[in-house]
Amino acid sequence: MSEHWPQGALIVLGASEEQIPLYREARRLGIPTVAVDMRSDAPALPLADTVLHISTRDTDAIAAALGDAHPAGIVCGASDAALASWHALGLRYGTPYVYPESALAAADKVAFHKITASCGITGYRWTASDDPDEVVAQAAGLRFPLVIKPADGSGSKGVTHVIRPADLPPAVTHARSYSVAGVVLAEEFVQGRPLAVETFMRNGKALLTCVKDEDHANGGFVVKRMRTATLPSATRNHLKAIVERLCRALGITDGPANFDTVLGTDGQVRVIEANARLGGDGIPRLLAAAYGVDVVRALIALALGEPFDSHLTPTRTAHSALELIGSPLTVEGELIRWEGVAEARRIPGVTDIELYAEPGDLVRPHDQSGHKIGMIVAAGPSVANANSTLEAASALVRPIVAATKEVTA
Repeated sequence: MSEHWPQGALIVLGASEEQIPLYREARRLGIPTVAVDMRSDAPALPLADTVLHISTRDTDAIAAALGDAHPAGIVCGASDAALASWHALGLRYGTPYVYPESALAAADKVAFHKITASCGITGYRWTASDDPDEVVAQAAGLRFPLVIKPADGSGSKGVTHVIRPADLPPAVTHARSYSVAGVVLAEEFVQGRPLAVETFMRNGKALLTCVKDEDHANGGFVVKRMRTATLPSATRNHLKAIVERLCRALGITDGPANFDTVLGTDGQVRVIEANARLGGDGIPRLLAAAYGVDVVRALIALALGEPFDSHLTPTRTAHSALELIGSPLTVEGELIRWEGVAEARRIPGVTDIELYAEPGDLVRPHDQSGHKIGMIVAAGPSVANANSTLEAASALVRPIVAATKEVTA
């Protein structure tokens, strides 16, 4: 490495609030980090040893800046944008772990639909096109309600629930505005119990599997709360078998992935989407609170070519619940102050309270995952106990936000 690069560094692709645990764990382990993020105000940057203000999508620019560096490893957390660079840079620098190119198909929702079908998993009807008129025409023949989304989107951006054909054109236009390729996907809405499945693979088998219930904000698609799910063992084993099959189809023999599924009213499991990476929205904290596992430490160990089994071995059996905090407003505003945080932290069973916004920051309506401004995690011996602790903490923690003058004028 050139003299201003730390030797044996871990290259971390992205510095959003989702990546903060990666930097903290690397610092705890004494591993220097190089952060790659085009934003100068990315919240994890103060935790990095060195910073590259480059888009995580721009593989060539990152490589040019790193030059003849010899990083100890490359890692990415809950960021779809950086996955292609993770693969390409791993190959370029010969790191111990190279993100599999085949796993990039998970970010293409059309390609993933085809993968689930090839794995024999129960599906549902959908259509997709880069021609908006074609999407509207084909979607009109599906069973309503529908979900309209960008085929290459993430974080619930550009997603609309449509209940009648007349609402299709604006929904398609909205989805296209969030798609790099301009491809829009229309899917039949699957009725049932939403279940999110986190897994961490080793040698083609799921070393860790956690199933979560999710609640969405304002009846939409943005996750507001999640909690470890109570399920019959047969259902849990079935979900584990499905995600193992999908991970192998995506070429993920080692490493994390997560899946959004629905346990339908007909008893069938349908897989809605996949993220071939670590889960976001505070999921590592949820897993740590419930089981004592450390998926962040396991991911860093994987990136460095070290054994990671011990970090995924449960040390307790509890239940946990998590709430994502968003702005109380439906318009942009300025965070004035936080109330009740110190009191909430003193509640027994509250394991984490993380705040992503400070007084004076611009905050946006919580209509996509990236607009959250904090989170609370609670744990207990039962789902009911964890939920009640979370309710108590949530009732105390309150962001005071004032609408900006530009919006209210």
